[in-house]
Amino acid sequence: MGKFAEMVPERVRALASYVPGRPIQQAEAEFGVKMIKLGSNENPLGPSPLAMKAMDAAMRGVNLYPDTDMTGLRERLAKLHRVAVNQLIVTAGSTNLLDILARTLLMPGLNAVTSERSFIVYPIVTRSAGAELRQVPTRGDGYDLDAICDAIDSDTRLVYLANPNNPTGTLITAAEMDRFLDRLPDHVVVALDEAYYDYAEWLARERGVEYSHAEQYVREERNVVVLRTFSKAYGLASLRVGYGMGPAELIGYIARLKTAFIVNGLGDAAAMAALDDREHYEKSMRNNSAQLAVLSKHLKEMGYQPVESWANFIYIETGEDASTLARRLQMNGIIVRPLTGSWGARTAIRVSVGTPEENRKFLEALKNVTTGAHAG
Repeated sequence: MGKFAEMVPERVRALASYVPGRPIQQAEAEFGVKMIKLGSNENPLGPSPLAMKAMDAAMRGVNLYPDTDMTGLRERLAKLHRVAVNQLIVTAGSTNLLDILARTLLMPGLNAVTSERSFIVYPIVTRSAGAELRQVPTRGDGYDLDAICDAIDSDTRLVYLANPNNPTGTLITAAEMDRFLDRLPDHVVVALDEAYYDYAEWLARERGVEYSHAEQYVREERNVVVLRTFSKAYGLASLRVGYGMGPAELIGYIARLKTAFIVNGLGDAAAMAALDDREHYEKSMRNNSAQLAVLSKHLKEMGYQPVESWANFIYIETGEDASTLARRLQMNGIIVRPLTGSWGARTAIRVSVGTPEENRKFLEALKNVTTGAHAG
């Protein structure tokens, strides 16, 4: 044990660090081949051209501190979602907001509840706040809302729901969420993680499903904090811009724990411009919808049973150790996300939806490295 161990709280020493998707430069250096990255659910079409222009203009002011309150962006988002400005906070991505929310509501002796096979940041932020995380088994590769309700007790303060769920891509419909919230005790807040909102909303309209009443919950001041991000659909992952909407009183407490100047000026400018670029947004949505169908069709033809996805990725049970398969795919120039370790799905991979050419190369690589013995 190192010399600082006694100074660091046990809950911190016991934490497992968040392990991000494999950086493309690192994988290319190791394997000596050009990589296609389909492991982190980024927008394969890149950022909006309008956002690029806005960042170029904003570069001239990087010697100045940004607006720590992100006033302009908050006002724009409040108008877009028809909520009050004081019901909205901008943070460095939605993961940053999850950390702040946990530190706001949790402490030793309290607990949070979520599902197994959900976003791996939930355990990290909960335990870093000194609280217990209760994870209930999945049902049909998604959330078992009844089991989550049963796991709540007088010491529960947070429930984490990723909708769509990461990594399985499953959906909780608006009606199902309504029923769940009606059962929720008054002392519990739901962190409704809609990082993939844009993709889910688009796919839900195509499939005739009502997806989300999240903004209505905010307007009604329900015990819900809705998390959104510019990292996915808007292609601004590197800039780290996310936001949350919720009860004004709770948002005010959350804001007290937010670090000053946490979102930089380039991110602020790019996010504002990206909201104006409807052409790029719709192009991204159409590519995702069409390519999800292509990937699902070909994977089924190969003998896999991919879970129906409502996001920009697809969950695949492979029938073998996922880390080993992912390494073989990297040798063939494809980065995917093995869902081993904290993800809790040793034989599954998550594959981001790419461009038609990227997806074609992934399917070719998968055929090259597998033997045909698939789960399902």
